[in-house]
Amino acid sequence: MRTAKDDSASGPAGAPRLKRSLSLRDLVVYGLLFIGPTAPMGTFGVLDARSHGAVGLVFIIATVAMAFTAWSYARMSGAVPLAGSVFAYATAGLGRAPGFIAGWMIGLDYLFIPSMAALFTGIASHALIPSVPVWLFTVIGIIIITGLNLGGVKLAATVGLVMVGIEIVVLAAFTVAAVIVIAAQGPARPWLSPLIGFHGFEPAGIIGAVSVAVLAFLGFDAIASFAEETTGSTKQVGQALLFCLGLAGLLFVAQTYLGSLLIHTTPQELTAHPADQGTAFYSMLSSSIGGWFGTTVTITKAVGPVFSALVAQAAVSRLMYGMARDGQLPGALAKISPRSHTPRVAIVVSAAATIVIAVAAAVRPDGLDLLSSMVTVGALTAFVFLHVSVIGYYIVGKRTTRPVRHLVIPLIGIAIIVAVLALASHLALIIAGVWLLIGLASLAIRRHRPATTSTGE
Repeated sequence: MRTAKDDSASGPAGAPRLKRSLSLRDLVVYGLLFIGPTAPMGTFGVLDARSHGAVGLVFIIATVAMAFTAWSYARMSGAVPLAGSVFAYATAGLGRAPGFIAGWMIGLDYLFIPSMAALFTGIASHALIPSVPVWLFTVIGIIIITGLNLGGVKLAATVGLVMVGIEIVVLAAFTVAAVIVIAAQGPARPWLSPLIGFHGFEPAGIIGAVSVAVLAFLGFDAIASFAEETTGSTKQVGQALLFCLGLAGLLFVAQTYLGSLLIHTTPQELTAHPADQGTAFYSMLSSSIGGWFGTTVTITKAVGPVFSALVAQAAVSRLMYGMARDGQLPGALAKISPRSHTPRVAIVVSAAATIVIAVAAAVRPDGLDLLSSMVTVGALTAFVFLHVSVIGYYIVGKRTTRPVRHLVIPLIGIAIIVAVLALASHLALIIAGVWLLIGLASLAIRRHRPATTSTGE
């Protein structure tokens, strides 16, 4: 097994390899960029209506629920420090065929998230400059992130740090403004309502809201894709995963708690008017703090998603690279640029696919909903493979002195993910089922061909 101190993956002597240049801070930045520190703002109204006002509690539960998945990622990234994330872990714990399917399903997540994030940028930018069409803003965003990713992982991380800093500053400004308003005018709802609900505690509603809230954390797992580009030990990826999840959870709880105390619209009113749910947080900003701040947040939300797309594109290129190096995808995708030490071909292929998907969605009125459906189930299915991989690697492979831990925690994680999958939309399940069938067909075809690997140019 390779260790984190190896320069990179296997390959011919002297062949270009992924470069170890990412620190723990860089990994955390990538995770926060993918998630987005202000991610709950867009779903606040939906969650407030479903949970009957207990949005703060919803994100506390969601953070704990995702901690089981983060734990499994941490265990497998330390044991198998390779690019490819779930693909590499499932291959090590379950075998090549399950590994391919795991990589194929997480690919549905990583492939469509850049398109969705770029489309978010296009929509928000179009709202600021209506004369420029959504699709054009979307394409411009994709071109920018592709250039950054081709320039090298360290360059992208440095630029990403600036964007994370801006989002944190905006969030801090909201926190200060919210505290001032609440201190001067008093809360619009009872102090404990974000934790116990508004006019009653509704367990069923909270569970339903948690199933939506966990989706806000999708993407933190992309950190594992950079396992071969870290400068620290094999535990560095796991440390970044857990820290990123904890920090994101804290930020999510804080902003939704304050938002719940500022909003004058009741959960019952949001339930009665579903069209108002998507803009509930922004309407609250305008009425409670001021329209100027709403504009500031809109600008941030216009720029922020493109950096989520930056990380997603980098992650899917590493996934392609890892699978191609293992002979599961065309060998050209495993080629590494000798200048930037990045999987250049995989990045370009990912960018081309993102442009096609994003533009196709941009010209459809339901394009954003369609992309959201495609992303969700692929990621959750891959998480199930992740947890099963822990059991296969440690329990079946007899690599642990603590079998209870390596069995119970993954089983709880599987139960949580399955519960969320059960509540997914029928469209999402159908799309994921079709994607799975395509993957199985591809696997059947490739199993009749000799495996090949390629790492150089």
